[in-house]
Amino acid sequence: MAAVVVAVAEEEATDRATGAALTVAMAVAATDMIEALDHVQLAMPAGAEDQMRRFYCAIFGMPEIPKPASLQGRGGFWAMAGDMQVHFGIDADFIPATKAHPAFVITALSTLAERLQDHGHVVRWDTSLPDVKRFFTDDPVGNRVECIARNTAAPVS
Repeated sequence: MAAVVVAVAEEEATDRATGAALTVAMAVAATDMIEALDHVQLAMPAGAEDQMRRFYCAIFGMPEIPKPASLQGRGGFWAMAGDMQVHFGIDADFIPATKAHPAFVITALSTLAERLQDHGHVVRWDTSLPDVKRFFTDDPVGNRVECIARNTAAPVS
């Protein structure tokens, strides 16, 4: 199948060796565009797998899926969030992600908020987007997590 060019642009660049100005033509083909997001990776420190499984698999209800045998020696685990895989990986230099975060669309948002609070997790409701019912919480290792009500997820603009 031939690529269909959907955009052409010129960009000025500088040749590193000579310093001369260059014009580079760039074509973006429809076949080169992003089709989907395959998975999201969340980091955790070594030894946190049990805590993270309780949080994401037991409280959130994400089913754990088998991690390929070739990757099992690295620690961590994989789970499903709807049709999306979430990979939980060990990071030797782990620092909690307090800004970057996944946003999960939840069918029973208030029920999940109660379940999180019953397990000692703080739920921070947010009203900065008036048409979106959502809250933030932190997983057991300090990663920020957003939870959005299914029927109020922000439209793509």
